[in-house]
Parts: sequence; structure tokens; C-alpha cells
Amino acid sequence: MSAPAGPLTDAPGNAARKPRAAQPAKARGAKPRVQHKGAILAFVLPFGALFALFYLVPIGYAIYQSLLVIEREGTFGQATQVFGGLSQYILVFQNGPFWASISRVLAFGAVQVPIMLGLALVFALLLDSPLVRGKKFFRLAFFVPYAVPGVIAAIMWGYLYSPNLSPFSAVTENINFLSADLVLWAIANVVTWVFVGYNMLIIYSALLAIPAELYEAARLDGAGQLRIAWSVKIPLIMPAIILTAIFSIIGTLQLLAEPQVFRSFSSAVTSTFTPNLTVYSTSSIPNFNLAAAFSVVLALATFILSFTFLKFTQRKEAK
Repeated sequence: MSAPAGPLTDAPGNAARKPRAAQPAKARGAKPRVQHKGAILAFVLPFGALFALFYLVPIGYAIYQSLLVIEREGTFGQATQVFGGLSQYILVFQNGPFWASISRVLAFGAVQVPIMLGLALVFALLLDSPLVRGKKFFRLAFFVPYAVPGVIAAIMWGYLYSPNLSPFSAVTENINFLSADLVLWAIANVVTWVFVGYNMLIIYSALLAIPAELYEAARLDGAGQLRIAWSVKIPLIMPAIILTAIFSIIGTLQLLAEPQVFRSFSSAVTSTFTPNLTVYSTSSIPNFNLAAAFSVVLALATFILSFTFLKFTQRKEAK
């Protein structure tokens, strides 16, 4: 009597049945991944071309120009540009007015940037508070000064500061905002008036991204609006505050339009009042090679200062 054929034994007339090998999940259900390299390249190429054309190429050209010097054959001979090595950079580091202008804008930024960001933070918190009414109106009112071009804002405030033109003559006749002691802070007021709304909008956008559940949990714990703002909102929007601080540091070292306009209102604003004004005045002589060296050194100083501030804040957050 023969034993019944099992699942792995050969049945009469049939071939032996073997179990199928388990197929990987990717082969059973997942669709094969399609690489769209051409589409990625089509999206990246326009940005890459514009970035190289309007950013990398000008930087490279400025560095190239900063390594050249002008030589002239005789007193009235033809002037030619030749490679001069680091001679232009030696002149930059020997230029006292340029470094004085950097010290001036650093003092400017040490006072103006915290005040501007403090006001932007307060305005953003007020707009985010449930106790404030008319948020659309105040949001527009805070942001409108940023829509005014910097040159127009400087002209407007220059007239307000002028003793003979200002409608507030009772103030300007007693306080000379255009004097050598106060003109820097008069410019700081213009910059603050223009850019508070811009920074406020960045911080306010970060506040809108905070989940409402965190506020509800804080209220259940008995926290009021001030406590929620200090312990919940400000720590969570710290990346946005750091971002606006870095933008403000870069903008401080690039200060040009406001002091350029204020030169027509105050003799205290010289051609070397700020680093960018020094670059502009040097290129107008014209001495493009020295102006290019000024620009390269200023760009490096801006990068070092911004990067140092970013690393310092990241270390503080890690603690």
C-alpha cells in the first residue's frame, strides 16, 4: 500500500511542485522609480545660469580687477593695466578712512540692529495677540514704510531734519540732527523706520506657523499672554529672529543710499562715511582697481562677521 502523495512528492503523471521563492516587496507591489534627470536639469539650469552670470562672474571679475595696477609710460604716456599682485590690498590696509568707516558702521549696527529687531518683535507679537483688534490695518501700517524706496525715505527725513525746511522747526532749531555728533543716528532712524516692517513680517510669519495646541496647553497650565509670548513664542521663533539679525548685519555693512543722500543735507557726511560710500567715491576718481580691492575686503569682513554671529547663536541654542 503506497503512501499518499504529499505536496512535495511526485503525483502520477504530474511534475513535482516546488514552492515559489519569496519575491521582494519592491518587485511585488512597488512601482519602479523613474529618474527625471532631464526635468531636474531644466529647473536648475535657469537658476544656475543667472546665479553664475549675475553673482559668480561679478565676484570673479572684482577679484581679478583688484590684482591689477595701472602703469603709465612717462608723464603723458599711455596707461596700461598690469598684474600687481597684492599691492592694492596693501593700500586698503593702509587706508585709515576706510577702516574708520567700518568702525562707524559697526557702532551703527550695535545700536540700530537691536532696536530695529526689538521693535519688529514687539509689533509681530502684538499682531499675533488675540487681544489686538484691527490686525489687517496695523499689519499694513507697519509694512508701508518698507514700500518707500530708501532714497525717497532719506530725502523725506532729510527735509524733516533740516532746520530751515522742517515743519518741526521748534525741535530742529534746538537739536541739530545733521551735526557730526548726531547725523549717524539720524541715518539710523531712517533705516529703522524703513526696515522694521520688513523684519516684522518675517517674524510674524514664523509666529503663524506655531501650532495652536501649544498655546492651549500653556493656557491650561495657567499661563497668561505675556508668559506665553516669553516662554512659548519667542523660543520657537528664534530661528526667524536670527535670520533677520544676519540680514541686518549684512545690510549695515552695505549702507550706501541713506548717507549718499544725506551728503546734500550735512557736511558731516564725507565721501568715506561708510565702506560702500568709500568704494563708490574711489571708483568715481576713477580708480577701479583700488575700489575692487575695497569691495573684496568688505565682502570678506561681512562674511566673517555674519558667519561668526551665526555660529555663536547656534552654540547658544545648543546649550
